[in-house]
Amino acid sequence: MSWQHPVPRITDDEKQLRLSRLRERIEAEGLAGILLGPTESLRYFTGLVWHPSERFLGALVTPTAIVYIVPGFERSRVETLPHLPGEILVWEEEESSAALILRLVGQGGALALDDGLPLFFYHALAAVAGAERLSDGGRLIRDLRRIKSDAEIALIQYAMNLTLDVHKQVHALLKPGLRSSEVVDFIDRQHRLAGADDGSTFAIVSFGAATSLPHGADGDQILAEGEVILVDTGCRIDGYHSDITRTYVLDGGNSAFERAWRIEREAQQAVFDAARIGAPCSSLDDAARKVLAKHSLGPDYRLPGLPHRAGHGLGLEIHEEPYIVRGNDTPLAAGMCFSDEPMIVFPEKFGIRLEDHIYMTAEGPRWFTHPATGPSEPFS
Repeated sequence: MSWQHPVPRITDDEKQLRLSRLRERIEAEGLAGILLGPTESLRYFTGLVWHPSERFLGALVTPTAIVYIVPGFERSRVETLPHLPGEILVWEEEESSAALILRLVGQGGALALDDGLPLFFYHALAAVAGAERLSDGGRLIRDLRRIKSDAEIALIQYAMNLTLDVHKQVHALLKPGLRSSEVVDFIDRQHRLAGADDGSTFAIVSFGAATSLPHGADGDQILAEGEVILVDTGCRIDGYHSDITRTYVLDGGNSAFERAWRIEREAQQAVFDAARIGAPCSSLDDAARKVLAKHSLGPDYRLPGLPHRAGHGLGLEIHEEPYIVRGNDTPLAAGMCFSDEPMIVFPEKFGIRLEDHIYMTAEGPRWFTHPATGPSEPFS
């Protein structure tokens, strides 16, 4: 599908700025270079999108150059794909891509590795160079990627708006007797019609007791009168994700659910209120659990209560840094984007997840999408 959205793609100028920052880190660490695999980090820094396989394809970034390392028969394909200018070097089927990379690095040069590289390729590099020359480049990459630019935030916002509209269409569609598989298919169609990259990236549709399983149940379900409904879905726009969850009933009257829903909403708001520049990520998780404990839920990860972290970062990956979890002392900074979803699970009864995302500004937190209004009013 051709690009028709009013939000522009990430420009080559922005990618060059990302590379400049990465090169500053490379030089500060005294590295010969960093090797990007066929990961979202390759896309982030160079614009090249490639799916991993047993054949290595990636890019070596040095203080002065980008060199793409490509299987010989894929060169013509790579040349047709968007990417920043750089030399393309090929390796043939009987050759070692690891050996080619290390010849480029030179004798004794230290090489940092994309933390998304598969283990088998690490072993191939270590067999040629020795493990002592290799280091984890994940920290260099993640420190840069977790701070989003205005352009990235605009793409995420567009994707969130699109998915929120799909959620509203689902709410209007739902009625007793509908199968969860029908809803999943509908969500994918509507995402595609709205111009998402490849339809839905995922869709979890759960009814009744299945809502107590955070990532859904196997098999098809049929919505019964009065059952709790959980819909969690997202899409991508120019690679950037949306991810929104709503939990509700079509009609009021379920007092146990309504009481629990309001606790969930209180915990979600507590996460937002705790999101301040400089605050450790762990303090947001703590804020959610404090609300639950006040209502005799938990403590810790005990059920009924919150069985997982309160949120995750989002960008080119649907789960990335920063993680809103105990033990994470990373201070919040402007440009960080993350989910706010302190789910409450009542085993074998129902679960409630309200998931909206936050982006940090110098003045504090902002919602990408505004939270739900009530247990039978999933939109503000």
